[in-house]
Amino acid sequence: MSHKPDGPSWLDGFLESHGDELVAFRRRLHAHPEVSWAEIETTAAVIDRLRVAGMAPSQLPDSTGLVCDLDTGASSPFEAPPGDVPVVGLRADLDALAMEDEKDVDYRSTRPGVAHACGHDVHTTVVLGAALALAHAAEAGEVSGAFRFIFEPAEEALPGGALRVIDAGALAGVDSMLGVHCDPKIDVGQVALRTGAITSAADMARITIFGPGGHTARPERTVNLLAVLGEVLTQVPERVAKLAAPAEMSVVFGSTHGGDAPNVIPTKATATATIRTPDADAWEGAAGILEQATRQVVEPSGATLEFAYRKGVPPSVNSAAPTESLRAAAVRVVGSATPSRPNTAAAATALPGTRVRFPPRTPVSAPSIQPPGRLGPTSTPATSTSTSARSRSACDCWSMRRWPNAHVYSPRVTAVCGFQHVRVD
Repeated sequence: MSHKPDGPSWLDGFLESHGDELVAFRRRLHAHPEVSWAEIETTAAVIDRLRVAGMAPSQLPDSTGLVCDLDTGASSPFEAPPGDVPVVGLRADLDALAMEDEKDVDYRSTRPGVAHACGHDVHTTVVLGAALALAHAAEAGEVSGAFRFIFEPAEEALPGGALRVIDAGALAGVDSMLGVHCDPKIDVGQVALRTGAITSAADMARITIFGPGGHTARPERTVNLLAVLGEVLTQVPERVAKLAAPAEMSVVFGSTHGGDAPNVIPTKATATATIRTPDADAWEGAAGILEQATRQVVEPSGATLEFAYRKGVPPSVNSAAPTESLRAAAVRVVGSATPSRPNTAAAATALPGTRVRFPPRTPVSAPSIQPPGRLGPTSTPATSTSTSARSRSACDCWSMRRWPNAHVYSPRVTAVCGFQHVRVD
């Protein structure tokens, strides 16, 4: 049974007037992606559109990315508003990935080796649209509240642009931080929410092993370095999982290199990996766990080890009260919620499936339940809200994002703000 979205008339009117413009803006970003720390044109495009609307965005100091306030009373978005004005922050990320765009559409990437494959063009457009809609409504006296729109650079980098945002003071006075993320597992007309850990911390490691080298005709007279590297690739992830238990921790290798000739056993081989965990305490000890597991594999072979580790940002965690408020907003927009099956959560992977997740695609089918990603022991199952398929994605619900070293969590949500429908087709 279809569900008629229940939203304020001013929002319906805004989307009717500006929906096509937002689709065009998103496709413009999609066709001109920029990698981390190089989002120059993207930053400029957002700033220009906000200024056309009469707003006063500010670029981050010595960086790409920007911040814009609405009705906070502060003279700059990099300072706290006067008095005790609660500010709701809406956050998007700007950067694209270093990969090819292989779609056959007229708005595919025009830049070889760079593509918006993670949906940041959509996230940027959603928060931009929310800013424009809320500014329009505030001018007409339809809404009240203070908002800060944060467009984060270099989300895909480590440790990433979130630290640059924090160092700039852009979270001063922010009471709640809300965000969205595309999820290709979700059909149009559905929104997924969860309280608790929603995405894992992500670190990077480089493992380099050394040996005397030799000829492949006599591997028994040396350390067969590539065989050792193969053991690292296959054994270390399992050992890390056991050492980290009962917390969840995964190691996935993304690149390897060793040797240049088929008949020479090399003297050096490397592998790089990402390490992920939704558990904040386990994350603090992740480097030691990985190094211990790697040494257990490498040292018996006679090879020596060089270990380099780079920490990213902590796990993202949804606070209960804001998430519940947003769940109510999602139900209002797309219909009644259907809780996920309990056993689905127990069987899910280490990469949770929701922040607040919304769909980037038209459904092939219309399942009533979306499987969540794996959760920590204190998390609760995800909720998927669903209705009949239509051309506009339901985006009137947002989730908290954890910002390291910043106290932006408050059980008080001063406004449910966001988009009711944003087309991303």
